[in-house]
Amino acid sequence: MSISFETFTWKIQNFSKQNIKNLQSKAFRIGHHKWRIRLYPLRRDVNHFSLYLMVADSLPAYGWSRNTYFKLILTNQVDANKSIVKETQQKFNGGYRSWGSTFLTLSDFYDPNQGYLVNNTCIIEAHVCVSDVPPHAIKLRKTSSSISPASDSISILLDDQETESTDGSETLTSATCRSSRTEDEDEFSDLTLKDIINLDSFGKEEASFVPLVEDACMWHPDLIQSQRNRSERFKIWAFTSLGQVLHFLKTSKVKDMDEDGCNYLKDLWEELVRSSGFNLTWLEPYVQSALGMKSHLERAAGMDDLSDNLVAIEIKMKNLRGELAAAEAEFVEARKALAEARKGYKEIDMNDVLGYSMF
Repeated sequence: MSISFETFTWKIQNFSKQNIKNLQSKAFRIGHHKWRIRLYPLRRDVNHFSLYLMVADSLPAYGWSRNTYFKLILTNQVDANKSIVKETQQKFNGGYRSWGSTFLTLSDFYDPNQGYLVNNTCIIEAHVCVSDVPPHAIKLRKTSSSISPASDSISILLDDQETESTDGSETLTSATCRSSRTEDEDEFSDLTLKDIINLDSFGKEEASFVPLVEDACMWHPDLIQSQRNRSERFKIWAFTSLGQVLHFLKTSKVKDMDEDGCNYLKDLWEELVRSSGFNLTWLEPYVQSALGMKSHLERAAGMDDLSDNLVAIEIKMKNLRGELAAAEAEFVEARKALAEARKGYKEIDMNDVLGYSMF
């Protein structure tokens, strides 16, 4: 089965003047859905150039999916044959709203002789096909195994304040790139978690939260900014609490959200929101959706009971039909036996006197 792609081109001019820690295209529409291309934040501890295709629609955390075949292309403006293409087929859903890949090292990207950043301009293309056909039913001409989901999809929920592209093939200039930070904010946005907190101070259990918190801070630098003037003890508590929530959402399953699971998450979340000082609007929809799973479980349990009852009745009906069929067969045989017995039989009134004769 062939694939028909629609193309969107993102031309980023004056690249050196962009906020490369929060750079993404405006929303564009392909296949009746909204998308964005996002550059992985180029902070000082990042040495690679990576791009992600992201769902830009306002969708719930659960209950939807989107089979998508796409290519992300970093155009080589010197030699088109050297353009880097990453092609894959993926299923976007509430758990995975973005998929992306590393393209090349930053040193190669910034080298003008390589052809990817020329005259301070780079060109990125997204070729997208959304289909109802499941991924296993289509084979792509070229598949790159390096395209993968964002390391923590929970932490990259897009905001709803977005500007739609009027044409999927529109070329974007630097004016369409969102960059609203002040210089002071940009200075602090380069801080990493280990810059403001001693990671060795985390306990053994809490240490498992660190990668999740680091990913969250990568996509949401304001998490670090909000804590930079706090005490060391408070920061450890705040980021540990955030890590607990992220870890719970990342490792728990829907079936775990019974009353105990919901109460545990609710307590973690309410304390985190009340006392941490974090802006957690990006995370709240996932938490609320998880808390809503309790009613879903209860309804599912009720449906299971009804389904079990229906199966029991169906079995009973099957057994009764079997008994009825056997009784009908027995009835036929009994009727045949009766007919055979009546042959040559003369009916006598059972009330007649037997009597006798004298002569």
